[in-house]
Amino acid sequence: MRIYVDIDKCTGCEVCVASCPFGAIEMQEGKAVINEACTFCSACVEVCPVGAIIKEEAEEAILPSRVDISQYQGVWIFAEQRRGKLQKVTFELIGEGRRLADLLSQELSAVLVGHKVDELAEELLYYKVDKVYYVDDPALAVFQDDPYSESLAYLARKYKPAIILTGATNIGRSFIPQVAIKLQTGLTADCTGFDIDETGKHLLQTRPAFGGNIFATIATYYHRPQMATVRPKVMRPMPRQQTKRGEIIKESFPAQERLPCRTIFVESVDDLESTVNLAEADIIVSGGRGLGDPSYFAQIRQLAEVLGGAVGASRAAVDAGWIPYSHQVGQTGRTVCPKLYIAVGISGAVQHLVGMQSSDVIVAINKDPNAPIFKVATYGIVGDLHEIVPAMIRRFSQR
Repeated sequence: MRIYVDIDKCTGCEVCVASCPFGAIEMQEGKAVINEACTFCSACVEVCPVGAIIKEEAEEAILPSRVDISQYQGVWIFAEQRRGKLQKVTFELIGEGRRLADLLSQELSAVLVGHKVDELAEELLYYKVDKVYYVDDPALAVFQDDPYSESLAYLARKYKPAIILTGATNIGRSFIPQVAIKLQTGLTADCTGFDIDETGKHLLQTRPAFGGNIFATIATYYHRPQMATVRPKVMRPMPRQQTKRGEIIKESFPAQERLPCRTIFVESVDDLESTVNLAEADIIVSGGRGLGDPSYFAQIRQLAEVLGGAVGASRAAVDAGWIPYSHQVGQTGRTVCPKLYIAVGISGAVQHLVGMQSSDVIVAINKDPNAPIFKVATYGIVGDLHEIVPAMIRRFSQR
């Protein structure tokens, strides 16, 4: 679908400009121009007095043909590993995948790709998976988009899972869109919740939209597999069991499935931080624009160090250049779920709350008693943060 302006017909009356609820129409050299903010609501089409705004529907022929969805069974999760270590998001995916598989009365499988990581395949059997599909190949020793996407797409074509879930991590976001394209199916990004449609047994995929102001539920009715990325720290992880269950199916990476890799791995550079990793931290101290000056992030860092935690930040603080993006918590940053989250000088915009409201304990420090952050806070402290934070540092330093 597209909406465009026939310049020859446009009279420059500007009626369409006033009609657009999204501010997607602007005047350039006396003619209306539709920009990228357009949501295809068609309000401008209806009000144009000369019929200069045209809406074209997409041709059905450009869409991939429907598939026989009855051939697809089972829930798959991508078991992400880095340098021979399973990432925590893997266990979160298993926990949610187990729930969905039980609702569908189908199998839950984990897909592991890598080289000489047999012990990880064995480890996955302690987490209530029915099968582990393991592809061991030197081409998969380090992460690269092309071989990872080709190997997962090959397995999906061979075994036809109904659902594939992967973490919305740097790795997941990088390669899983290629898998969806290869399989000619849809992909819903950054999901925060799932359910199963009782009538058609379709996966209902919920994700924040419009800056986190609403939540959209998306379903893939006519194509399989149903694919989604899942925000880390949103789902409850599956606890490790005392005994193993399930089986390991070791797969090769066929030569005919290998396309020339477009990248060359040079080296891996760690993101060094003075405090612990934000995504893995049990304690996070975050600062916002309410600090008043970027120099006060020194106090945020000091409090985090005293508590043995990580430093976070609101988008406003990051956009102001006070702290690097890697510290941003929220819809467009990292989703975190620590045991303790301390929000200092953060008002509590919905985009920030989406990324931290599932924390076990939330402590909010703000001078505005009506700040939205207090609605989700376990404990709220109203006062001058420049007095409260130093007092907390002194107190915790004594312990």
